[in-house]
Amino acid sequence: MQAFLIGLQFLTRICVVKQTVWTEEDFGKSVRFFPLIGAVLGCIYSVVAMMLLWFLPSFGIFIPHHLTHVLFVAMPIILTGGIHCDGFMDTVDGIFSGRDRERMLEIMKDSCTGAFGVVAFVLLMMFQYGAVSDVPMEDLPVALFVMPIISRMMMVFTITVYPYARKEGMGKAFSEYTNKKTLGVVFLYGLALVLPWGANALIAVLVSLLFTMCFCNYVTKKIGGVTGDVYGAVCTLCELLVMIAFTCKIPF
Repeated sequence: MQAFLIGLQFLTRICVVKQTVWTEEDFGKSVRFFPLIGAVLGCIYSVVAMMLLWFLPSFGIFIPHHLTHVLFVAMPIILTGGIHCDGFMDTVDGIFSGRDRERMLEIMKDSCTGAFGVVAFVLLMMFQYGAVSDVPMEDLPVALFVMPIISRMMMVFTITVYPYARKEGMGKAFSEYTNKKTLGVVFLYGLALVLPWGANALIAVLVSLLFTMCFCNYVTKKIGGVTGDVYGAVCTLCELLVMIAFTCKIPF
């Protein structure tokens, strides 16, 4: 339970019990709860969506759809404190800098965000808004529920399968206390949470998994592994892919 609360406090702005002392073991073991933490976020996103799209309109209260879509895009940033977005921007700055391995790692560790990262993040948000806008209204609560679960399943996949590129770092604890058994358990209960929601959810899992493998293979060739920033990039990009998957109409 402590590991779950530590993971919840680290990955989100939800603080049930304030944890001030984190051991490396507790921090690392929180990985097994990442999709469950995603489910907590997904419940919040889904409830907000149902209130804005169905509950309030039943009382004659209509929020402009552009504003609701902006809120749906902003919620993951607000509730996570932008931690994954920061990782995404740092990854883009480093990996696409065209420098050698050591310099890439230095750039990714730099607290300042470069032009590549800013431009990439703006484009990411534009694509995310477009995807949210194109998801059928009746499917949005489901899409918003499974989105953080699937994206965090892919984080666990990245942590387990790919080596950590640095000798030390915050993400190294995740890597050291995660194994294939953890990955199996995570995918087992993650899929149990996701697959009942239909064909779009299955497609979202498969597309996200394929992308994660291709992206992490590319990054590993560049820097010899992955980092905590790459974990965040995988999470953020898979959230976009999940929303895109729900824009598709499946005839079964």
